[in-house]
Amino acid sequence: MNEVNILFLPVRQFCRHEVVTTTPGEPLVSVAATMRHHNISSVVVCEQGAPVGIITDRDLRNKVIARGGDANSMSARDIMSAPLITVGEEEYLFEALYRMSKYGIHRVGVVNAGGQLTGIITDSDILRLQSKSPQLLIRRIEEASTFAELQTLHSQVQKLVVYLVGTGVQTPELVRVIAHLNDRVLLRLIALLREREFTDLPDNFAFVVLGSEGRQEQTLTTDQDNAIVYADDLSAEGVQRIEAFAGSLIERLIALGVPPCPGGIMASRAEWRRSLGEWSGVLDSWLSSPTPEHILSGSMFFDLRTLHGDPALECALKEHILRWLQLEPLFLRYAAAGVLRFKPPLGWFGRVKVEKKGEHHGLLDIKKAGIFAITEGVKVLALESGIIGGGTRERLAALVTAGTLSPQQAEDLQSSFYFMVQLRLRGQVTAIQAGREPSNFIDLRQLNRMEVGRLKLALEEVQTFQSFLGLRFSLDLLR
Repeated sequence: MNEVNILFLPVRQFCRHEVVTTTPGEPLVSVAATMRHHNISSVVVCEQGAPVGIITDRDLRNKVIARGGDANSMSARDIMSAPLITVGEEEYLFEALYRMSKYGIHRVGVVNAGGQLTGIITDSDILRLQSKSPQLLIRRIEEASTFAELQTLHSQVQKLVVYLVGTGVQTPELVRVIAHLNDRVLLRLIALLREREFTDLPDNFAFVVLGSEGRQEQTLTTDQDNAIVYADDLSAEGVQRIEAFAGSLIERLIALGVPPCPGGIMASRAEWRRSLGEWSGVLDSWLSSPTPEHILSGSMFFDLRTLHGDPALECALKEHILRWLQLEPLFLRYAAAGVLRFKPPLGWFGRVKVEKKGEHHGLLDIKKAGIFAITEGVKVLALESGIIGGGTRERLAALVTAGTLSPQQAEDLQSSFYFMVQLRLRGQVTAIQAGREPSNFIDLRQLNRMEVGRLKLALEEVQTFQSFLGLRFSLDLLR
């Protein structure tokens, strides 16, 4: 996140709106008592709601005490600094910072179009805002020395993302920030576990993340999708230590606030913790028998990315997958057919259809509506072209290089993908701010006409992409 972006947002988003005020005729002793009661260093002096001056601790010290003045006989008007330097609530934060620098002051009043006081902002406030950056949080995560501290920092990841969504950060950058922060939390957790409880853990294994986490495309509804691969020659004692480590790791992740995978795709379960040879055998069974269950498992696993451990094990499995698919591409045809089952919810005259009943009545599952079809369809095309690894954006670029997609196709798909991810993130932030659990559902009533139009275009692009997949894999012949 570029912190300069923050300075070009309106002051009203960041100023403190609860301001303690007084009047010009208020006795100075009463003003001082008010400051002591609220434990504040300044009060704004107002007349009929408009700010006319300010009294600070420095004013009391320099204009009364140092001069031997009689506070009992003085009023706010006698020592206030006037006029109060102000900034409009719709002006940029940069303008507030500029005025503080220009006049050598530490705070400015915030006023509305009518000149009425609506808030105050200090240079300390702006410094704290600029510290709301992924870089600072990453440093704190890397310095965490206890599990409790790491748990607190993990909760701050969501708060930071909620904050960043409102700062104009582009969606691809925001998704990357989420993925990177989640990675850093998990890596620090693993480091703490190895330091405290598993100093004897063998090195010839890999903890891999799968699905959207493997693609680094998580949003705010991330649960766990992970596995472990270990060397074929690992001793029985080593296997036992890895089993204990996996159980402790997943337990700690849940305690941090990362939900368990509803489908049980976690390294703590024996079926997601195997040797390299065993995983090769499992992949053979999935790829040779493209049932819906195997396609789902395979699709999740194909996004594997080593987060900790020996990356050579991941490379060996990816090479195994690509060799298999080159010899027998039937699996990809069935996987492509599965993508076509997720039809975009477009009705007559391009109307977007929403849930008709249940707890999500009137809402749209944006993941099922279009995001899933793009991520999975692009993955199928990438595997067909011998491309494995990376996220949707990287795969699209590779598919253009391979000649599978035209530059225009890739650009249209990427634009549609990130627009729908943006809507998904905004909906999740809205849910969090309202005290609800974030989900993949969005409320079309919260979109303006331009956004609804863009959504329809994105869903039409998904339809076009699905038609392309159908022709490329001759899915009309697959019965």
